Amino acid sequence: MRAGGGETRRASPADAAGRLGEDRRAAFRLVPVSRETEERLETFVALLARWRKATNLISESSFPTVWTRHVADSAQLLPLSAGATRWLDMGSGAGFPGMIVAIALADVPGAVVHCVDSDRRRCAFLREAARATGAPAVIHPVRVESLGPQDTGAVDCVAARAFAPLLKTLEFAKPWLERGASGLFPRGRSALQDLQQDPPPPQFAIETIRSVVDADAMILRVRMNQD
Repeated sequence: MRAGGGETRRASPADAAGRLGEDRRAAFRLVPVSRETEERLETFVALLARWRKATNLISESSFPTVWTRHVADSAQLLPLSAGATRWLDMGSGAGFPGMIVAIALADVPGAVVHCVDSDRRRCAFLREAARATGAPAVIHPVRVESLGPQDTGAVDCVAARAFAPLLKTLEFAKPWLERGASGLFPRGRSALQDLQQDPPPPQFAIETIRSVVDADAMILRVRMNQD
């Protein structure tokens, strides 16, 4: 928008807050959560807003749609997990999907989400987010390939979002998938292309599920074939 003098008017803080509020409401329409979870997620997003520039957690351009693009996109994995309460999130970054899942499981006895990221600044944010929200998250400041089931214990579900090419993601997840865990991997709009260009080995049984946030995006649900 241009003012009378021909210069582009900068969005005011009120404008930005209004857009963020609209995005928040849209997110909870897409993926409804309890009031308690909603309040914890609000605490998380407020913390993310303070930390994001210093730690390069998410891009400035994506923050106005953080609720739909990141929070709802992560929260939609829970209903697809068949009641999983023990999770591993590979390459957690700013906490998507791991910290969002952990926040949603905060009141579930015995729930735990292992968030793995090799960047110690991001891990510092994740620890603070877990503390502030009461989320049952365990933060591992290591590379995923250096971690194994002996470090996490039993896991019901392995997740990874915007982490690595599909075949590499499956390779990293395999030690837990072999022990009975399922995998939930949002792959965006390139999911079907990924499957065609780099077909996974037949040992992986893969189901495609359409995202509720983006109708053109897919989530891959993966299990090991039992031969």
